[in-house]
Amino acid sequence: MGIVHHAAYVVWLEEGRSQWLRTNGSSYANFEADGVSLAVSELQVRYGQPAIYDQLVTVRCWIKEVKSRQITFGYEIVDAATGGMLVQAHTKHICVDRAGKVAIIPQKWRDFMSR
Repeated sequence: MGIVHHAAYVVWLEEGRSQWLRTNGSSYANFEADGVSLAVSELQVRYGQPAIYDQLVTVRCWIKEVKSRQITFGYEIVDAATGGMLVQAHTKHICVDRAGKVAIIPQKWRDFMSR
């Protein structure tokens, strides 16, 4: 078909989240080192124009909301050359401890994600 498979965009969202953390001075590995992780609890993707093979794209990511146990990220995937919208999305993540039980996001991380 010559277009990017719909599931590939979900991987790009994950890369966008990881890059957001790095750009803002930390990493997901640092988050996990504090004994917690973020499990995806909701994913919403609105597909606009399809990306085609070899098309350069930009993934924009930001924090929409931080709660005591949940973080919501917003995303746009755009054509890198024109800025044309390809995808709009958001993901909700619930904080869990190493045993997989819902946990409160450590305060230092809530502060980091809220700035």
